[in-house]
Amino acid sequence: MKKLKELVLDETFEMFVLLKNADVRMAKNGKKFIAFTFQDTSGTIDGKFWDASEEEIKKFSAGRVVLLGGKREAYQGAPQIKILNMRLATETEPDSPSLYMEKAPISREEMEAEFSSAIFEITNANWNRIVRHLFSQYQQQFFEFPAAKRNHHAFAGGLAYHTLSMLRIAKSLTDFYPEINKALLYAGIILHDLGKVIELTGPISTEYTLAGNLLGHLVIVDEEITKTCQTLKIDDRSEDVLILKHLVLSHHGLLEYGSPVRPQILEAEILHQLDNMDASIQMMLGALRSINPGERTERIFGMDNRNFYLPHFND
Repeated sequence: MKKLKELVLDETFEMFVLLKNADVRMAKNGKKFIAFTFQDTSGTIDGKFWDASEEEIKKFSAGRVVLLGGKREAYQGAPQIKILNMRLATETEPDSPSLYMEKAPISREEMEAEFSSAIFEITNANWNRIVRHLFSQYQQQFFEFPAAKRNHHAFAGGLAYHTLSMLRIAKSLTDFYPEINKALLYAGIILHDLGKVIELTGPISTEYTLAGNLLGHLVIVDEEITKTCQTLKIDDRSEDVLILKHLVLSHHGLLEYGSPVRPQILEAEILHQLDNMDASIQMMLGALRSINPGERTERIFGMDNRNFYLPHFND
């Protein structure tokens, strides 16, 4: 049976999918509709359910599995599903959301082993103690959560996979540039997005929590580092801790992107560049996997709404 991302233009289908998102909106005619994001293990496609009744809004909520009958169309260059019929999956059908969730391409056990090795290389005692404490405290969520609601690494285990990808690139950089403080860069990478375990609700029907909306993951991690210092009796005004906090707080790079300060340390600039590069590559690869050579991807919101061409490679 085909997956969502395997459907071609104008193809009709019927399949079980997860309602990843179900946002209730108001149409120009004053009637409510539901903006769905349908998901299976191949990825996501959006679709709109027009003139939704209150009963339908309540029934078709995010996190439910449905049997979807539809037609693959396109809207402004992006894939879209025209909903022909839809009903909830029953208990005798494959109704577990976990069956339809994208997952990290490597196992949790493999990722855990690499993180343990990386933490061992954080030789500064304060950074090591802080990272070990927070990593241990949030380890379960860290390996389950996505890195985002929609854009990059928005799949189960995406947070750990994104962080690990950055660590792997950082290892190559520190081998090539021995002037880089490997311990600081590794500590900053591991902690930079850890606040997303509090910012987001989890891998199923991911939403932003109240703390996520009001504070954001940069501020959340900064607070967690402070609390950890108090617990471990580390001076949170020491240069070691202030530098580590700076890496976390500046990793978005620009003030308009949410960082209260811009990078002022070599390792902080590298962390920002690694974060942006890995997120961008992941978004582009996800879009490129859905097309054939000679075609262009849909516009990618996180890449300034640009689309990308897939060349015909001979080797």
